Amino acid sequence: MLAILKESYGGPEVLKLGEAPKPQPQKNQILIKVMANSANPADWHIMRGKPYFARFSFGLFKPKDPILGSDFAGIVEEVGSEVKSFKIGDRVFGENLGGAFAEYCLATENIIAKIPASQSFESMAALPIAGLTAYQALLEHGNLKPGEKVLINGASGGVGHFAIQIAKAHGAVVSAICSSRNKDFVKSLGADKVIPYNEVDLSKYSKQHDLLLDCYGNLSHADFKKLSKRGVIIGLTTMGRMTKLLLSNALSKYPLKQFTAEAKHSDLKALAELIDKGKIKTHIHQIYPYSEIPEAIAFIEKMHTPGKVVMRWEQ
Repeated sequence: MLAILKESYGGPEVLKLGEAPKPQPQKNQILIKVMANSANPADWHIMRGKPYFARFSFGLFKPKDPILGSDFAGIVEEVGSEVKSFKIGDRVFGENLGGAFAEYCLATENIIAKIPASQSFESMAALPIAGLTAYQALLEHGNLKPGEKVLINGASGGVGHFAIQIAKAHGAVVSAICSSRNKDFVKSLGADKVIPYNEVDLSKYSKQHDLLLDCYGNLSHADFKKLSKRGVIIGLTTMGRMTKLLLSNALSKYPLKQFTAEAKHSDLKALAELIDKGKIKTHIHQIYPYSEIPEAIAFIEKMHTPGKVVMRWEQ
């Protein structure tokens, strides 16, 4: 099968389109014919092996998994004997940290869910990591309650644009921080107030919120305390910044959490229901062919993409 391969850590130039063995499912696994992927910051973090402490999971000196890729949507082609919830022909989407940028990938029942009939492979491939991160940040780690005021930093990106919609679907009042060029986009997602960071001095913005989600990773501990009652840092960040934040937090007792999203069938199913009911939608900024996956990763690594970037396997 065709796959995007990496033999060493580095930039997009280390990614090559090549041949790899077609995976064979074990008793508890599902073989999926991939129809679409999406690009995430997690992909370029794994590609570069940064932050360096992540290499303890992904390979200390070189990548353990030769195939990059996390988000996928496709068709179940084969199921193991112990699989109960999925059958051949089911349209599914999910997330697996490694192995997804290929014609076929393996998954287990707990990291996938069925695609609603109303949705395309492309729209659902854009959902897993970013949608799960926003969903878990708000509801599991942020303990969001209806009527609360939420401030979302990095609101126009993959996680941020889902966070706005999920927060609104759960009855929150949303303020969103983004660049002035993305004001209209963020407003269209349902944000009640848009704060352009290049027009407003955030250090002087002292309005109190119940919850602050930092999807961009540039806020200080003082920013969290000034802007909100509790906060959530999303995803990977540098060891230095995380150490500084946690040390500051230990001294202040401010309720600040940091997490990386976990693939859960129940949460994926909940997201699928929200998107099927029109409560949330994926904004696809650009679609690349599978042969240009390295270019797609390079594009999102600049961190200025509104919504999501999707890659299509042209069957």
